[in-house]
Amino acid sequence: MVLKEPGIIVGVSNRHLHLSQHDLEVLFGAGHTLTPTKPLGQPGQFACEETVSLVGPKGSIEGVRVLGPVRKDTQVEVSKTDSFKLGVNPPVRDSGDVAGSPGLKLVGPVGEVELKQGVIIAKRHIHMFTDDAVHYGVKDKDYVSVMCETHDRKLIFQDVLIRVSEKFALEFHVDIDEANAALLKTGDKIKIIEKF
Repeated sequence: MVLKEPGIIVGVSNRHLHLSQHDLEVLFGAGHTLTPTKPLGQPGQFACEETVSLVGPKGSIEGVRVLGPVRKDTQVEVSKTDSFKLGVNPPVRDSGDVAGSPGLKLVGPVGEVELKQGVIIAKRHIHMFTDDAVHYGVKDKDYVSVMCETHDRKLIFQDVLIRVSEKFALEFHVDIDEANAALLKTGDKIKIIEKF
């Protein structure tokens, strides 16, 4: 058992997407650049003014926030609940691992993009700076269990991926479905209880 002190901040992730520069310009116009509205928990990451509609085989979701900066490949992150509404069956994956995942249509104010792949449910994970990893006795791509006990429900999440980089800040990322199940909100704290 690791049983470290509580103190890892929770960041609840709602549906969002990351766009390549090419897809950004198709959706919003040639030469368009992202318009930051607020910084996120990870250094250099930000929420944008830009939103798009996701259109799947069974339904659509409007007003889905774009997060910046632009990436090499477009990636859409949804919850399992969202996937039912859209009619897609995305895998649970680490960010960036989109090979073989389903696609859907993105609709912006200027154009549309037919994604061949790129829709995932993000694997729950903890971002750590290198010093944090030393403190917790873990390394990149390790798996841990964490305990949430900040509200009326105590819940343990297993298979939590550790992601270590000098570019990261210490933060536990969980999607909205899992956060709701545990009555978690952004800013709450969890603790690591076991390393695998």
